[in-house]
Amino acid sequence: MKKWLIVGVVVVIVLVIIFSYYKAKNNAKERLKKYTDRTKVVETSYGKITYIDEGKGEVILSVHGICGGYDQAYDSVSDKVNKYRIIAPARFGYEGSDMPQDATIEMQVEAFVQLLDALEIDKTYILATSAGSATAIKFAMMYPDRVKGLLLYCSGYPSTQLPEKEITYAGPPAAIVNDFVMWFFSPLFGPLMGMDRSTIEVIMPLKDKKAGIVFDAKVSNTDMYNHPDKYDMTTLQVPVLCFHAKDDKMADYETAWYWGQRIPDCRFVSFETGGHLMEGNTTIIEKEFDTFVLKTK
Repeated sequence: MKKWLIVGVVVVIVLVIIFSYYKAKNNAKERLKKYTDRTKVVETSYGKITYIDEGKGEVILSVHGICGGYDQAYDSVSDKVNKYRIIAPARFGYEGSDMPQDATIEMQVEAFVQLLDALEIDKTYILATSAGSATAIKFAMMYPDRVKGLLLYCSGYPSTQLPEKEITYAGPPAAIVNDFVMWFFSPLFGPLMGMDRSTIEVIMPLKDKKAGIVFDAKVSNTDMYNHPDKYDMTTLQVPVLCFHAKDDKMADYETAWYWGQRIPDCRFVSFETGGHLMEGNTTIIEKEFDTFVLKTK
């Protein structure tokens, strides 16, 4: 009797796990459908880029973070689509965008320039979240004449000094970039990353993002750390607005603050709480955002 009771309990647990997983996976698919019908594609010399283009007014090129895509890029500024024109592309290797061979941050910048050219956009604001900051910062350095302003949301920043030892990988191992594995470990999102477990439904499905996630772990998250000399933000020639929460577990606050005091034309807005998603600070962010654009357009 005891044996069958244990078997019954195990069966129930397995069924609950399976049901919960497929419910989360279905929610993620349904969510993504709301974006896929609105996407467009442009061919560049580095392959195709899939993007969302909505709204009117000053142009905001939104650069998403790791595990993102055009949907995450759009969500970062979707509340501003009634004021601005939002261009939200998927970076290399993310849903609908190609991954060129031996891709670099500079190549991603060039691909975005070709996207802007195809859309006949001369100048834009660039907004980056998290791992997208390497591309955004490099864009502002390579093409300051194409940038009206740089906005950094809970972003990564260059090292404050040359590291003694280079890192080669900073992100989820390729082996676990899988819907079930990531979902299974999503209860750890809170203690490890300061994010609610439900965030998994924003990043699934992962199949069409794996190449981009691995690229970010190998390049986007390591290049600024290993080669800070290539990202000397004291040389920036564009106005910059930075937002960062002190309790961010994903992007170091002290490094963000360091650069916020040294970038020539920079406003650094600090939050006591909010984590990597800067939750609870929407009103301040919106006001600072609009003021920044009004002063720099």
